[in-house]
Amino acid sequence: MSINEYSIATIDQFIGRELGVSDWVVVDQQRIDVFAACTGDRQWIHTDIERASRESPFGGTIAHGYLTLSLLAALSIEIGLIPADASAGLNYGLDKVRFMTPVKAGARVRNRATLVSVEKTGGGRFILKTMNELQIDGEDKPALIAETLAMLVA
Repeated sequence: MSINEYSIATIDQFIGRELGVSDWVVVDQQRIDVFAACTGDRQWIHTDIERASRESPFGGTIAHGYLTLSLLAALSIEIGLIPADASAGLNYGLDKVRFMTPVKAGARVRNRATLVSVEKTGGGRFILKTMNELQIDGEDKPALIAETLAMLVA
């Protein structure tokens, strides 16, 4: 998706504005299991369906917090964070992350992103700070809120 009239030349005009909302993404048990295998974090609350159904306060398995955080990059690209006239967009860091509500296996999430600031660093590079809210379908509280930093290269 592209944001109407959003480009490197006009990016300052979007500071303080919501850039958009991504489509919903399902965080199913297969995605959780693959993330566990990639990271080595096989804690039972994420991967043991029977035990989590019996012992978890959430009634079943939940996604890793860092799995939910990792979804922000692709969902931000889907929203159109990287302008079409940029040659590259790179993860640069995080300023603040708070995990608010666990994401149960099978839940749908989406990202709502607002451009907080743009810092011109020279050489055609820009640091974008974005406030992200990863919403859970049917939940009042988001899964997480995060201030992310992305570097754009003109």
